[in-house]
Amino acid sequence: MDVFEALFTRRSIRKFTAEPVSDEDLQLVLKAAMCAPSAHNKQPWHFVVVRDKALLASIAERHPYAKMAAEAPVVIVVCANPDEAKAPGYWQQDCTAALENMLIAARGLNLGTVWCGMYPFEDRVEPIRDLLNVPAQINMLGLVVMGHPAQPFAEADRFNESKVHLNGW
Repeated sequence: MDVFEALFTRRSIRKFTAEPVSDEDLQLVLKAAMCAPSAHNKQPWHFVVVRDKALLASIAERHPYAKMAAEAPVVIVVCANPDEAKAPGYWQQDCTAALENMLIAARGLNLGTVWCGMYPFEDRVEPIRDLLNVPAQINMLGLVVMGHPAQPFAEADRFNESKVHLNGW
């Protein structure tokens, strides 16, 4: 798929078929995530891949905006070890770049995704941390629910000229 088609047709997909995501596709999505830029190339990201149906159902129960995880074949939790980041505050940027790469790579593979935010809301972070035994010193940015879409992708033109400021505000 052309990169611009992937970018312009990427949508939040919240309905998935029962078809599993192949190991090969999952590996490509994770590889794309790890190609993201990071401050001083420190790559502080870590990814918790969840395929277990009971855990997926528990994620859906624990995260207020991830109900669709119960019907999805995979969830990827994007985490960071702040000790591996360049400096405080960079892990969020690094992991956001990795997460966005995942969304676009998945679209290029005709997989649907939805990004469910966690950081900085402890009421979203801690229940997932407890469920997946993520160590206390590891930060958790968000989770990506992923699968074969059971709803269509559609292009949306979101370009807004009023948001562009040339040579200053």
